[in-house]
Amino acid sequence: MKDKYNQIRLAQYSQALAQRLSEEHFAHHENVTAQQLISFTPIKQVNLYMIRELLTLWNHEMANLRSPYFDFEHPEVKDALVQFMNVLSRKISIKRPHFEPLLLKAIQDTLRTVLEPVAVFEEKFMRLDDLSVAKLQESLKYQDIDRDVYRQFLDTLANGSFDRHQVIPRLNRFLAEHEAERMSVDELVGRFNALQPLQVEDLFPTVAAPTPTPAPAVSTHVVSTQPSFRPTLHAEPKLNERFTPEQRPTLNERFKQPVAVSMADRQQDQKIGSLKEAISINQRFSFINELFEGDNMAYHAVIKNLDEYGNPDLAKQYLVQEVGSKYNWSRKEEHVQKLTKLIERKFA
Repeated sequence: MKDKYNQIRLAQYSQALAQRLSEEHFAHHENVTAQQLISFTPIKQVNLYMIRELLTLWNHEMANLRSPYFDFEHPEVKDALVQFMNVLSRKISIKRPHFEPLLLKAIQDTLRTVLEPVAVFEEKFMRLDDLSVAKLQESLKYQDIDRDVYRQFLDTLANGSFDRHQVIPRLNRFLAEHEAERMSVDELVGRFNALQPLQVEDLFPTVAAPTPTPAPAVSTHVVSTQPSFRPTLHAEPKLNERFTPEQRPTLNERFKQPVAVSMADRQQDQKIGSLKEAISINQRFSFINELFEGDNMAYHAVIKNLDEYGNPDLAKQYLVQEVGSKYNWSRKEEHVQKLTKLIERKFA
């Protein structure tokens, strides 16, 4: 999609829809089960992206299962873990605080699949360590929108040598050449509109037409048009408008501010060996969604880098200059402070 869509409107719509669907479900259920997850919405891609996200989280958990006393690479152990995963996948139970962010991201990513397909493909499929055409083809089971088009593209890669650095440029050209075969924005928006009012015009900024100079003594009355969708939450101001130059604190200044800690944090001030091992599952899920925009691979890469630093100043400098600026953590003080507290405990 060449036209620039309105990311704020997309986020507002996704949040409003995720909130409403969650309210309707959890008014009658305590959690979301595996069977409910498969068909939670009538838009199959949303459900598949939630399942894929859970699988990604599971794979990271399994990657942490390492021990000097047991052979996790033994074929029998691997088979047992696969069986364990199959059983566990049928016993999914997700409470609302964890489910709603999962649903929100799946809604956003589903709409982005037609708005910016190359970026979504890169996020969903290209961040495997052992990337191959076979792995990409296997991952298509989580892709419903334009699956046949992506399969055709992967067939072109299978016919020659695989170079992961050439995949994205080639995909960009391929999708442009096969635009007519892809799902249109109108069609997908129509599906979402059946769940909650949404029009294509809601996702794209309106360019005002030039206003002709009015004739003398003639008043003009401009009727403003309102989009059909009106999210319940208030529109957020632009990041550069939230603070005046005198008021806007920098990330460096935020790190210098006293870190507010909870009672649980005060009870756990002891030194930790590594961030990777100290961060709980709930904290990890929170950091991934709040600080890394749901990007699991990016989160794990940053934590790995932080664990390799030898002193807290360099670790914080890396966090501010390279990570915080990339993900715009201007309004993420609570989560940034929690991560900072963990860094301080590591170097205590």
